[in-house]
Amino acid sequence: MPLVEIHGTTILAVRKDGVTALAGDGQVTFGQTVLKRGAVKVRRLEVGEGILVGFAGGVADALSLLERFEEKLKEAKGNLLKGAVETAKLWRTDRVLRHLQAMIIAADREGMVLLSGSGEVITPEEPLLAVGSGGPYALAAAKALYRHSSLSAREIAEEALRIAAEVDLYTSGQVTVLTLGEA
Repeated sequence: MPLVEIHGTTILAVRKDGVTALAGDGQVTFGQTVLKRGAVKVRRLEVGEGILVGFAGGVADALSLLERFEEKLKEAKGNLLKGAVETAKLWRTDRVLRHLQAMIIAADREGMVLLSGSGEVITPEEPLLAVGSGGPYALAAAKALYRHSSLSAREIAEEALRIAAEVDLYTSGQVTVLTLGEA
């Protein structure tokens, strides 16, 4: 029997005018079947001044990694980059963690990072990051909206995910958005 791949989730982070928005689409598919449209894969961590996280990939793997990341963030007293680097070190060296199939975007009021499946920590050149099946589409839409509109961070995140849903069959139009710094 051939292995059927589970797809799902598009996560997008946008920072603009002092506001950070993290949006997630919650569609989960198994082969050609939609299992769920409203899975919530964005969270608010109460570490430091508050950190938003979103994850894509295997849910169990992502939750396991997220738990380690939160521990490292607490040890780093909420320092996003330091917590991410320490998690990446652990991810690369731990025999079990090394096989996790997940990616995390984490953002605070000043920065954002991508923790990749290979244990990399990536900071973007522009204040935009995306992962998941529709990540490339959401990122392209967000770049255009960011550069050529007066939309807020929240509005860019919502609209970019809706645009990604028009192109990527693994992205639904149901969007959950969390923000930091919004009045």
